[in-house]
Parts: sequence; C-alpha cells; structure tokens
Amino acid sequence: MTKVKICGLRSLADIEKVNRYLPDYIGFVFADSRRFVTDEQALEMSRALDRRIQAVGVFVDEPLGHVAGLCDRGVINAVQLHGGESEAYIRELKQTTGTTVIKAVRVQRAEQISRMISQEADYMLFDTYKKGAPGGTGERFPLEIVKESFVRKPYFLAGGLDCGNVAEVIRQTECFAVDVSTGVETDGVKDEEKIRRFVECVRNVKRV
Repeated sequence: MTKVKICGLRSLADIEKVNRYLPDYIGFVFADSRRFVTDEQALEMSRALDRRIQAVGVFVDEPLGHVAGLCDRGVINAVQLHGGESEAYIRELKQTTGTTVIKAVRVQRAEQISRMISQEADYMLFDTYKKGAPGGTGERFPLEIVKESFVRKPYFLAGGLDCGNVAEVIRQTECFAVDVSTGVETDGVKDEEKIRRFVECVRNVKRV
C-alpha cells in the first residue's frame, strides 16, 4: 500500500488532526518557509505525535550537527534534504545518526532525475521545480518525466497533490509514498476533513 506523508505541520492542533487519521509520516519544516518551525516547537509537537507516525525533518543545506542533534533528541525519525547536500554529507549523517534519509529533487527533465539519484539516500522525493523555491510549491509536474527516468530507488511524489488527483498519480507511477501539504490546507491552515479524505483516498487505491 502506498504510504502517506502530510508535510508542514506547525501546531499542536495539526498534531491532533493527524493523530486521528494516522498517516505514515508527517513533516516539520526547518528551512526558510511559511511553514517553518523552531526546534522547540517541533519537540513539543513530536512529543504529542502518535508513535505510529514517523516525524520527518525537512532541511535545505543545514549544518550537519544541527540535523544530527534533532535526530539524537528524538525530535525527528527521518531526514528530508532539499538543498545541494553531497553524497558525503548524506553518508556522514547516516553513519552518525542511523537515520533514514530522503533526498529531494526538483523535477525538470527525465535525464536530470537520472543524474541526481542519490546512492547514499534511502529514498528519493520528486517535487515540482519552481525558480527560487526549494519545495512546497503546491504545483504538479508531468508524471511522464518520472516514468521516463526509470527510477530504481523507492521514491516519494510531491507537488500539487490532493484527493482529486492522488489516485491517478499512484496508479500511473510506482511511487513508494505521496507527500502533501497545500492540498490538505484551507487558507494556509491544515484542514482536518481534507487530511481525512486524502488519507482515505490513498488507502483506497488498488494498483493493477
């Protein structure tokens, strides 16, 4: 079954919402974004998070020591990297923390994806390219790009997903997980009904 990640949680109210519907992953954004949270905010939310949900920290070219510290404190269970982090950085992070690493690529062309597959990361994440934005654009990219790139590593798909299109996306690709933020918000706030419907839509999909 395709996994679900709800990204960009910012409050204990958001935690209460996801705890009721149990996505597989949630995301705390530690990068410059309207969804940015501090270490202490993330710690408070992590303590209230249902243990069946994995907390992912989202970073852009963050000093390795800061990322490792959040892992060591148990604030996050996995790391998602959206910057120019090298294979050496990922290798050292995994050796230091033993944490799962997801490496994000902002998709433009199939050959670009093929070049940017990380050998060190556990998973890839494909998001829509938008100049000046490391992710979280809420916009889709053509699925043909991923299908044409012959990705062998398990991957998350992000970018413009919602309950209206996620079933089609899952059926057309071999994605390990789908990642949503804007698609489960109303006026910039996580919407409990949209979260419920998104999780339900994903879990009702039957791949051929």
